[in-house]
Amino acid sequence: MDQRRAFELYDRFNEVNGIDLESFSHLDIKRGLRNADGTGVLAGVTNISNVHGYLVSDGSRVPDEGSLRYRGFDIYDLLGGADGDDDDRRFRFEEISYLLLLGDLPTQEQLDAYRAVLDEQRELPDGFTASMIMRNTPPDIMNVMSRSVLLLYAYDDRAEDRSPVHEIATAVSLISRLPRIMVLTYYAQQARYHNGSMIMHRFVPGQSTAETVLSMLRPDRSFTADEARMLDIMMSLHAEHGGGNNSTFTTRVLTSADTDAYSAYSAAMGSLKGRRHGGANHQVRAMQAEIKQNVAHWDNEGEVADYLRKIVNRDAYDRTGLVYGMGHAVYTKSDPRAVVCKRFAEQLAKGTEFEAELELLKSIELLTPEVMRTERNSKKAMCANVDMYSGFVYSMMGIPEELYTPLFACARMAGWAAHRFEEIVSGKRIIRPAYKSTYSAKRPYLPIDQR
Repeated sequence: MDQRRAFELYDRFNEVNGIDLESFSHLDIKRGLRNADGTGVLAGVTNISNVHGYLVSDGSRVPDEGSLRYRGFDIYDLLGGADGDDDDRRFRFEEISYLLLLGDLPTQEQLDAYRAVLDEQRELPDGFTASMIMRNTPPDIMNVMSRSVLLLYAYDDRAEDRSPVHEIATAVSLISRLPRIMVLTYYAQQARYHNGSMIMHRFVPGQSTAETVLSMLRPDRSFTADEARMLDIMMSLHAEHGGGNNSTFTTRVLTSADTDAYSAYSAAMGSLKGRRHGGANHQVRAMQAEIKQNVAHWDNEGEVADYLRKIVNRDAYDRTGLVYGMGHAVYTKSDPRAVVCKRFAEQLAKGTEFEAELELLKSIELLTPEVMRTERNSKKAMCANVDMYSGFVYSMMGIPEELYTPLFACARMAGWAAHRFEEIVSGKRIIRPAYKSTYSAKRPYLPIDQR
């Protein structure tokens, strides 16, 4: 588009789309569907998970230790303990996705059958990789994954079926196929934009989802048991996080309109890609990289605090004043996902070159609340969120940054599906909040020659 010719199309963009903030306060609008104290506006009930981070006492929000439960089961129990030091080192993601989809933990026989179904579904339709993934590959993997989900609609002759049988079959097929789509897209992207090789490893039947990802991703297909275990933990932590997070709510909104499963899940991926949602992990890693470059002594808390003050005062990084990886909409004293992630990171980093960087991240977690108190006079309880350590864990495993959010999507597919099922059965009404127009009076219409 000729920008000179199109200038008038966008030169008043902010003016036309801006709304006086007093309009929100005057009408008591909950911007972002958030109450004044930061809590979410209650929009529904769910049996799928409980995200707990605070108590309400006499109308006030009181910080509390965070907890995350899937179908009533504490995440620490599901993962084998908060320290991860149990002797049973089996992979958990398949059990957790089964729990989310079907409501209870599987027996060994049920788990074996579920894993067999996942194996059966991993293959993509004939020609799909060449025509849908390798052709016109855009620079962002999330867009290809979203597009691929939409296009799989065309290969399903029952795509508009809303029956429980078809809904569960569709969800399981996507849980199975998305990791393969993700890895193939990564190599297609590398080939198109970075002069890399297009590697197309076959999946190995019988491997867990985490093993499958690493086996298809590594050029030599090698990985350690600890790496697979850590990736399994990360996917388990990302599998579900309540009905109010943006991508899950997106799934619910589209499902309430009675659209097909593929459209709902594709839209959820578009939401997760956002920099204020799943894509925030890129902001965290970029900020951490800047701190590493500008703090000479990572083990000196005074130097780290000084640079955090620059960030908070909008003198460093992206000048927003935000310390990415710190704070959460629900969690106050602790984010259980970050707790688990950090403890497993400590196990992986011990005795390696990553140990110093991990200590730096722990310093950022420790010092940021005090910096916020002194620089902003903030009394808000603040803890590290899962993004503080997730990118670091992936980097230790050699997983490219381009895959951080796609891995999140592969895991969260289970949670999205569970919420879609619940909305189909229990929602029964299209989600349709109200918006108030700021035009109180009718504007006079003028013929074109009088304007």
